[in-house]
Amino acid sequence: MNASAAVYAVRWLIKDTFRQAMATRIFWIMLAVSGVFIVFCLSLDVSGGVDAPQPGDTELYKDNKPIVGPGAAARVTLLFGAMTFETGTRTQDHAVHFLEIMMATMVASYLGFLLTVLWTAGFLPEFLQPSNASVLFAKPVPRWTLLTGKYLGVVVFVAFQVSVFFGGTWFALGIKTGIWQTAYLIGIPLLVVNFAVIYSFAVLIAVLTRSTVACVFGCVLFWALCWGANYGHHFIYAAPDLAAGQSSIGPFTTFLAQAGYWMLPKPADMEWILQDALRSGDYLIAIANAPGFKQAIASGAVDKSMSVVTSIMFSVVMLVISSRHLSKTDY
Repeated sequence: MNASAAVYAVRWLIKDTFRQAMATRIFWIMLAVSGVFIVFCLSLDVSGGVDAPQPGDTELYKDNKPIVGPGAAARVTLLFGAMTFETGTRTQDHAVHFLEIMMATMVASYLGFLLTVLWTAGFLPEFLQPSNASVLFAKPVPRWTLLTGKYLGVVVFVAFQVSVFFGGTWFALGIKTGIWQTAYLIGIPLLVVNFAVIYSFAVLIAVLTRSTVACVFGCVLFWALCWGANYGHHFIYAAPDLAAGQSSIGPFTTFLAQAGYWMLPKPADMEWILQDALRSGDYLIAIANAPGFKQAIASGAVDKSMSVVTSIMFSVVMLVISSRHLSKTDY
């Protein structure tokens, strides 16, 4: 099989994934959810606040942050005037920034990830059902190409939906407020990579079980396991401070924490990269200040590029293992 034939097969599988998503209404459901948040952004207005300080102005600070006096905070009006509240931020720019941080971290990174896994979990098991696979595998295309193409199809589909959510809400906020925070769009590649890495484990489950339920629960539990392993690795750097005067963590436990961290995906690091890019520490309790993260970052034990690269390498390993097992499966 030459390269052009493989590219054609992958393109066809990506199109087939979109067709499958439309047939199962997943495509429209996810668009509808994004549409709700886009309309929500169009329904708000930002007013009040104070201008940015000018040279010579006197500014009061507390904990290295400007103090916002009563009535000086920016106000946000939601649902076309139905609700109004003060954000606790000085300027309208900061108010919009705060809303974007909430949508990127709380909505998209956590709730959005879980819903996306739930809605896309059935794509691969259905693809691998004997009634479908026996027809596809009869074609002169290697099974690993078909499996990789279907995986890429799901990732491209999710990338499209993530782009609609971030691009739509960013554009809606910009249109309504005149404030364009381009850093908000960094959430698109980061969340797509995070999904692609975790979803590669769902590929292995689908090959082994062909069960949608197993893919859903397996993927969510694996995601939680990776969060635990991620925190466990960073916690070893905080243990001396948290347990002063007590025995330190043993070398074997440290070895297991290091091995688990480097072998598994790093969703906590991905969240840290997203929060850091959005400067969420200015408004929320950032993950970088959590016990373990703070010490690990200070000691240089956490590297953004290595966190992303090693996580992607994990997905490659999962695809290789899944492809090898699929090549030995009888249909």
